Amino acid sequence: MSKVLTLYRQYRLDRRFIFLSLTPILLLFLIFSIAPIVWGIILGFYQYSALYQESPFIWFDNFTNLLKDEVFVKSFWNTFKFVGIAFPINIVATLILSLGINKIRSTFWRNTLRTMFFLPTIAPLSGSAIIWSTMYKNDGGLFNMILERLGLDTVPWLSDPSIAMWSVVLMTLWADIGFNIVIFMAGLDSIPVQFYEAARLDGASRYVVFWKMTLPLLQRTTLFVTVMTLISYFQMFPQFQVMTNGEPQNATMVLALNIYSNAFQYNNMGYASAMATVLLLIIMVITLAQIRLGRSKWEY
Repeated sequence: MSKVLTLYRQYRLDRRFIFLSLTPILLLFLIFSIAPIVWGIILGFYQYSALYQESPFIWFDNFTNLLKDEVFVKSFWNTFKFVGIAFPINIVATLILSLGINKIRSTFWRNTLRTMFFLPTIAPLSGSAIIWSTMYKNDGGLFNMILERLGLDTVPWLSDPSIAMWSVVLMTLWADIGFNIVIFMAGLDSIPVQFYEAARLDGASRYVVFWKMTLPLLQRTTLFVTVMTLISYFQMFPQFQVMTNGEPQNATMVLALNIYSNAFQYNNMGYASAMATVLLLIIMVITLAQIRLGRSKWEY
């Protein structure tokens, strides 16, 4: 009986410790994460602006007006265009680079290359965008100077509607791929070496090893990388504001920039909140679909 009481008291103490430890974290999460999201969704049903004293409840008018807003529709498709271009290039390029760096036998060079690719991710995205804007300049920009030296025509990197989005994508990939390379390399290092030794003994080719062993065993790492990259790319904002501010002709106007413009330039907080709610739903649906499709049941 005394043993049972001792175990019960220990259980109570453990429960109390867990409660006291997690409560501050949960409160901070509720105050700074959940509460702003809920408040933003609620504002989407009001004609709210900091410039007016009254904020009438307008039901779904903000959401229906989105469909009539040409700038919103264009920013919606521009966001998917940006993600559709940058996301697959990022995943494929980082996986290939990770495999290549991981094959290097020298620990020094492997760590050096990994560090070199990771360094751009440390710099603030807005600062990198300013530097790339300077290199993209029509007159005196680094890229056009190189083209002139080669005897080629200069390119209006940020002022041509058909090129501007690609220019921002290139800058984003340069600034972002280092993070995924580090994650992929960590995933590759976690795969037991015995699997590869067994494959070599069985005479499996590199193609078979990659598709039948490496890629399936990287499934959890790939799921994490794809989810985090997609969420990040749907919310991309600094480089679009700094490099183009949505121009030319709204060719680089994405949802995050459109939300910022309506909220802080036009003081139309209710309308901006409706846009933010749409973006939240898009990210939630895509993330849940990825988690469901990418989940794995293997262990090693």
